[in-house]
Amino acid sequence: MSSTSSNGPDARAQALVASYARAGYTQIEPAVLQPAEPFLDLSGEDIRRRMFLTSDPDGRELCLRPDLTIPVSRAYLASPDAGKAAAFCYLGAVFRHREGAAAEFVQAGIESFGRHDKAAADAEMLALGLEATTHYGLNAPEIRMGDVGLFAAFVAALDLAPVWKRRLVKDFNRKTSLAHDLDQLTLASANGAPEYQGVLAALAGSDPKAAHHLVTDLLSIAGIVAVGGRSVAEIADRFLEQATLNAPTRLPRDTRALLERFLAVNGDPDESLSELRTLAADARIALGPALDLFETRTGFLAARGVDVRTIKFSTSFGRGFDYYTGFVFELHDTRANSPLVAGGRYDALLSRLGAREPIPAVGFAASIEELTGCGGAS
Repeated sequence: MSSTSSNGPDARAQALVASYARAGYTQIEPAVLQPAEPFLDLSGEDIRRRMFLTSDPDGRELCLRPDLTIPVSRAYLASPDAGKAAAFCYLGAVFRHREGAAAEFVQAGIESFGRHDKAAADAEMLALGLEATTHYGLNAPEIRMGDVGLFAAFVAALDLAPVWKRRLVKDFNRKTSLAHDLDQLTLASANGAPEYQGVLAALAGSDPKAAHHLVTDLLSIAGIVAVGGRSVAEIADRFLEQATLNAPTRLPRDTRALLERFLAVNGDPDESLSELRTLAADARIALGPALDLFETRTGFLAARGVDVRTIKFSTSFGRGFDYYTGFVFELHDTRANSPLVAGGRYDALLSRLGAREPIPAVGFAASIEELTGCGGAS
């Protein structure tokens, strides 16, 4: 059954979003046509390759919105409420290439900004996501949960070059890339020597600031101003990052074993917390604040009536969006082709969109198409 018609979303979807509005979430309708750059830079490879792109008469690249988190975030930053606690809900079409399915489909969702009670806000998102499934007659979806922030805290405590720490966290949502990173670190540089290996070798171990000035000067002398939208300084940063990534750095076996042990933790949140505290103690790694946040969130979920024993938590669970920084979740049904509801915390996104100060943010989107298909007719 289709969730849309020529008149837009069906009445049941409208009723769902009306319930969010009654709960204090201001309904918002961002423009369908959006600047492409934020999505290309921040969404992740999975979204980038499925976007619909165009350009305006001045050559600025535009796209049909592939999701609503970035458009709502941009609208919030442009509003008088920017920097303050504010919450929005939405109902509208998004556009992505989908194999065997319509490229236009409807999402309902919530985005919450500026709340510093992160554990409580996280729990509220999952609880409201479950209300969406209940609204469609689905009372026991499978709950999958992860925490990008836990992985980032764990990696930060390891003895690795900063560029490798950034690389591992960035690739967390791309499982094949993460596995490749671990293999590359373990086996050292096994990709062969690129044409510029001599320059990289000469720069290896040098003062980072001096190396950056040298590469920038070389590019300027060569007459390079920008490539692919990147400035000379950005090209230099990328070049020096490759110098570190291609250096013959080996990941000690015990460090890789720790990473693999961490990524193998799964179960309900209480079981997983116990296992993670044991791992942190065994490895003498300080994960206290991240684990305390995890535990507090679980408590708020229980207080909202969520049976935490039914949650399938995994330290390796992530989503295909680069902007997630903490708690992530998906609600599934065996009859659905994709998540019924999905979302999480994205605290770094607002700064990357231009906010002067970091702004906490968390939200989710519900697929009206999948909810309708699994929940049956109203």
